[in-house]
Amino acid sequence: METTDKAAGREIYLAGGCFWGLQKYFDQFDGVLRTETGYANGPTANPNYKQVCRNSGHAETVKIIYDPERISLPQLLEDYFRVIDPTAVNHQGGDFGIQYRTGIYYTDPADLPVIRQAADREAEKVGRPLAVETGRLENFCSAEEYHQKYLEKNPGGYCHIRPEMFHLGKKDQ
Repeated sequence: METTDKAAGREIYLAGGCFWGLQKYFDQFDGVLRTETGYANGPTANPNYKQVCRNSGHAETVKIIYDPERISLPQLLEDYFRVIDPTAVNHQGGDFGIQYRTGIYYTDPADLPVIRQAADREAEKVGRPLAVETGRLENFCSAEEYHQKYLEKNPGGYCHIRPEMFHLGKKDQ
């Protein structure tokens, strides 16, 4: 369901390989109000991590709640494309499997033209079709607590995103 309360922010769901790094990456941006790791766009509701790792069909996904007056959806998508390989099928970095696919999932149909425009721009930039799924959000459920803010709790944890990308300094302190 779309978040429309201005105080609560707007929402977009991004799958970009392992969700640990993607969450840490987006937490730094001014205008990102909160993030949550979870599983999305698989065939069933409420899978657990073990099921996801056994090809349940869900993607590791980050729910992003943002203030559109401080950061726009086009900016979030530009930032997203900065840290993924948009042509990789079912993997990012050293992580392989359907749960590591890339995807942009929306709850507000008005976001679809913005998503398509960003994807078209990225496809033109890389010079070939993208492997990034785009579609309506289905079956999102929160990941287990130990996956939330994982790289904050475990600073040495693995991530396909280069460490310098976590320090772009865009979040107001």
